[in-house]
Amino acid sequence: MTSGLTAVERALRTAAPYALLDALREHLARSYGVATTELLLADYSLTVLQQVTDLPLTAPPVSVHSSAPGRAFGSQQPHAEAADDTGRVLLHLPVTVRGDRLGVLSLSLDGDALTPERRDELGEIAEMLGHHILVAERDTDLYLQARRKDRLTLAAEMQWQLLPARACAREEYAIGAQLEPAYAIRGDNFDWSATEDRLTLAVTNGMGEGIDAALLTNLAVNALRNARRAGVAIADQAALADQALYAQYRGDAHLSVLLLEFHLDTGLVEIVDAGSPQLHRLRDGVVEHLPFVAQLPLGLADDTPYEAQRIRVRPGDRLIFVSDGVHAVASRSGEVYGHAALARAIQSTRLLPAAEVPRAILTELAAHRDDEPLDDALIVCLDWYGRHPAPADAHPR
Repeated sequence: MTSGLTAVERALRTAAPYALLDALREHLARSYGVATTELLLADYSLTVLQQVTDLPLTAPPVSVHSSAPGRAFGSQQPHAEAADDTGRVLLHLPVTVRGDRLGVLSLSLDGDALTPERRDELGEIAEMLGHHILVAERDTDLYLQARRKDRLTLAAEMQWQLLPARACAREEYAIGAQLEPAYAIRGDNFDWSATEDRLTLAVTNGMGEGIDAALLTNLAVNALRNARRAGVAIADQAALADQALYAQYRGDAHLSVLLLEFHLDTGLVEIVDAGSPQLHRLRDGVVEHLPFVAQLPLGLADDTPYEAQRIRVRPGDRLIFVSDGVHAVASRSGEVYGHAALARAIQSTRLLPAAEVPRAILTELAAHRDDEPLDDALIVCLDWYGRHPAPADAHPR
C-alpha cells in the first residue's frame, strides 16, 4: 500500500462515523490535489444517486440512468468528464463492497495529473470508503438517510434493516436482489449467508399487510438464521422456523419460503419449497420454470415435517427467484404476468450482470401492471460460475 493510501486508510479509520467524507476531503486535497470530493449513494429503488450532505436531501438527486455518475454506477468502471475549460476533470468512481453497489465518489482534479496509476489508486480509495461506510452505519444515520428519496413506511424500515446486502460477488457466484415497492415493502424478503463450502439462500413471502407482515417476516428470518447458525440441515432449519411461527401465531399467520443450500465445490443444491416463491433457470439460452414438490408454508400447522429436494447447477446457469408479486401479478385487464412474460424478461436481461437484473425485470413488470398498485415484488438473480479446481502446483508435495 502506498503512503497516500495508508494515510487515507488511517484518516477514515480514526474519523468520527459521521465525518468520513470530511476526513477524506482533507487527505485527497493534500495528497492528490483533489479540489472537490462528493459522495453520492444509491437510493432504495436504485433509480437515483443522492449526495451525502450534513442536512439530508438538500442536494438534487442524480439519475442513475442519464448522468455521468450514473454511468460509473451502472458500468462499475471509473468515468471521467470535463469539469470546465481549465483542464480539470470530474472523475466518478464506483463505491462497491464485495459486489454490493453503494454509490459513486465524484472527484474534481487536474486532468494532466490523472495518470492510470493515480486513477487506480483513487479507485482503491473509493472501495476503501465503502467498507468504512458499512462500519460507520452502526453508529450514525447519515448514510442511511442519504439513501432515501422518500420516507420509508415503518414496515419497509423493518424489512430493509433485516436484509443482507443487495448484491454479493464471489468466485463461485454473483447475486443481485431487489424489493418493490422499495419504500413501502411489507412481507417479502431475502437472506443469504456463505461459508467456505456452502451458500444458503432464503426467499420469503410473509402473508398480511403493513406492520403485521413485517413482524411475521422478521420472526421467520431470524428463526431461520438461528437454526442455520446452529449448524443443522436446511430441512431442519425449515422445521425449527415453522415451530417458532406456529408457537407465536397458532396457524393464523404463515410465511412461504424457498430455502436453498448450494454446495460450492460440486454445484449440488438442496432445496426446501414451502410456499409461493418460484425458481426459473436460464441455461444454454433456454428459460425453464423449475417446479418442486410443494410443502406447507412455515407456521401453518404444528410440527410440519420438511424434506429437501436436490438439483445440480452448472457453470453458466442463471437462476431467477421471484415472489408471487411477480409471477402472479395481473394487469388492469386481468392478464397474469406468468411464465411466458417472465421468460421474455429474463431473456432480455441475459447480458446484464446479476446485480442489475432484478431492477431491469421489475421495470418490465411495472409496464405490464399498467400503473396498477404494486403488491410486494421480490426478484433475486444468482449467476453460477462454479468453483475452479486449484492448480496442481498450489498444493505442497
